[in-house]
Amino acid sequence: MTNATERKILRWVHIIASIPIIGYIYGPVAERPEAVIVVRFILFPAVVLTGLWMWKGLWLKNWWKKKMQTASR
Repeated sequence: MTNATERKILRWVHIIASIPIIGYIYGPVAERPEAVIVVRFILFPAVVLTGLWMWKGLWLKNWWKKKMQTASR
């Protein structure tokens, strides 16, 4: 997978997963218990992880690559 494709996928997951969070904050979604569980435990962590991966993903990949090179010696 190319970096551009990875970025596009992460960006769209981030945007689409954020929409129910906005509904949770400003709309009537907070009144439905099953929707609250999905937003709190699935969508919010997904948004956080995709945001962190878009922000620090390259650094993490480089760090992991260096770690694996030193471990194989």
